[in-house]
Amino acid sequence: MKLTSRCLRCVQAELRAWWLKGRMTKAALPSGTSSLGGKNGFPLKKGSEPNIQTILMFCSRMDDRGEVKCIKFSIGNKILAVQRTLKSVDFINFIPDYPHTEFSQECKTKNASVLGFCWTSWNEVVFVTDQGIEFYQVFPDKRSLKLLKSQNINVNWYQYCPETAVILLSTTVQGNVLQPFAFRNGAMTKMSKFEIELPVVPKPAKLSLSERDIAMATIYGQLYVMYLKHHSRTVNSPGAEVVLYHLPREGICKKSHVLKLNTTGKFALNIVDNLVVVHHQSSQTSLIFDIKLKEPECAVNTHQPVLPARSIHPYRIPLSGPAAVPTQPPVPCQLYSSSWSVFQPDIIISASEGYLWYLQVRLPPAVRLLQDKGKLMDFLLRRRDCKMVILSVCSQILEAQENGSLPVVATVFDKLNQVYKEYLEAEQSYTAAVESGPTRGAAAQKRPVRTQAVIDQSDMYTHVLSAFTERKDVSHKFIIAVLMEYIRSLNQNQITVQHYLYELVIKTLVQNSLFYMLHQFLQYHVLSDSKPLACLLLSLESTYPPAHQLSLDMLKRLSTANDEIVEVLLSKQQVLGALRFIRSVGAHDNVSARKFLDAARQTGDQMLFYTVFRSFQQRNQRLRGNPSFNPGEHCEEHVAYFKQLFGEQALMKPSTV
Repeated sequence: MKLTSRCLRCVQAELRAWWLKGRMTKAALPSGTSSLGGKNGFPLKKGSEPNIQTILMFCSRMDDRGEVKCIKFSIGNKILAVQRTLKSVDFINFIPDYPHTEFSQECKTKNASVLGFCWTSWNEVVFVTDQGIEFYQVFPDKRSLKLLKSQNINVNWYQYCPETAVILLSTTVQGNVLQPFAFRNGAMTKMSKFEIELPVVPKPAKLSLSERDIAMATIYGQLYVMYLKHHSRTVNSPGAEVVLYHLPREGICKKSHVLKLNTTGKFALNIVDNLVVVHHQSSQTSLIFDIKLKEPECAVNTHQPVLPARSIHPYRIPLSGPAAVPTQPPVPCQLYSSSWSVFQPDIIISASEGYLWYLQVRLPPAVRLLQDKGKLMDFLLRRRDCKMVILSVCSQILEAQENGSLPVVATVFDKLNQVYKEYLEAEQSYTAAVESGPTRGAAAQKRPVRTQAVIDQSDMYTHVLSAFTERKDVSHKFIIAVLMEYIRSLNQNQITVQHYLYELVIKTLVQNSLFYMLHQFLQYHVLSDSKPLACLLLSLESTYPPAHQLSLDMLKRLSTANDEIVEVLLSKQQVLGALRFIRSVGAHDNVSARKFLDAARQTGDQMLFYTVFRSFQQRNQRLRGNPSFNPGEHCEEHVAYFKQLFGEQALMKPSTV
């Protein structure tokens, strides 16, 4: 599978020059990867956010009080923090109407050196020192900080995950005992520490676990610590591995996944769309792993790459500046450069070229690279922009036109409908919860999000099945088999089949004169009863006369289509049959006499008209004690016609008791 890098933001030439000259020795993205911005001494408009130009102006006006070791904005770009020394961090407000003068905070621990700092909210910051951590609340209006909590612990280095606000500290001499801390709403929680298994334990003990071999990221909603485990270069070397430790907020951190890289060298990690992407510098390729594609449940799941190794899609840098020539082609970007810096989850920065990219996975090439269609469908269903690719895969599978591909088709349909069913059940649960009202002590239930992985019946009908049934180069038997397979899968997942799918089956059967099969499908209820389906059968009467009776039988089974049955019978001038039907369902007392008299008169059969007229006179006599029609029934015209045919003496007289 190919990856594409999409240049989203160019680091300005001035910032690049400033950066490369060494004023900022540690490339630090703001907390949560928000962009740098703001300026010192310049008022900001209300509601505005700092941008790259204002931060450049600020940096140009900063007092040169030493090398900038780290510079980060708080969440929301409200406060800028700058570390120049090993003892303190400086702060500058970027909140409108607040003073923009700097204020400073020294670490509280004596003889400690500040390794760095992390913003956990817009006004909460953590200092990480070589002797522990200090959790502060920032008061921008008072230009001061308050120590909320601290923890003494020897620290070699640290990692931070902004998405979950978890800091990971490397402790002990070897550095492989990791102590995580979680931050939320002004509280600091010490989580369970855990130990990274080193391939070789050095003697005497020394720092063996490097910061560059550890990364933290959220994958499928769970926080993982990723350890890039190198092996010595030997003949029997298994190659490097990426070991994933699942880090729950409560409970013990456990080793859960091992990603086999099958090679050695320099690597870097990104997380893109819940995929672990491992970049290999020497081969200039990237490997993709999906931890959801795993073997049956076991303590530690071992994974091979989902797809063959592929290089990142080339990116060309357009030339700019006074030396640029309009006709000069863009310059290719050097991929897998040693100047690249990788940030989680999906950011790559090229310091030498002054560019920042977001990494993106392109799904269409995976279709031809992953031959196992069941595995391919599992892979695609977990991706963000997957709908049209999945529908395209379904169309391609159906183009095989082979009966041998039916098991593959069935597998694909079952996987799609399983996701469809889970969404429908979640939607029904949410609707039921809303209708029942809030329950005391229960959290409000969130409406389920419909992702692109939900492929419903209308999607399949519009983009796949409708066009498939129109193809002339495909056997009609295979078409019918595919349609029935999709209906089977829906029924198996207890999903109500929409009538337009049944209509597609019936039209295909009729077009190929498979009337016997149609009759069998209806007789044995392979096609579920519905009013639209009954109406379609009625329209087929001229082509297949038994369809009329099949339609009537279906309507009668529905028990909610009495009016439709009466209309059908009357349209066929089966007036007596309509009368018998309404008597059988107990609706004779409520039907419109005029409707039946109109139909009887249109037949031209005088005796039929007499029978129907007399039937309603008897109904009137039974219900009201008088055979006459009420004015509201609007039967005066038919009474006159009856007199014309049979004379007034033929009218029923009121009976006396």
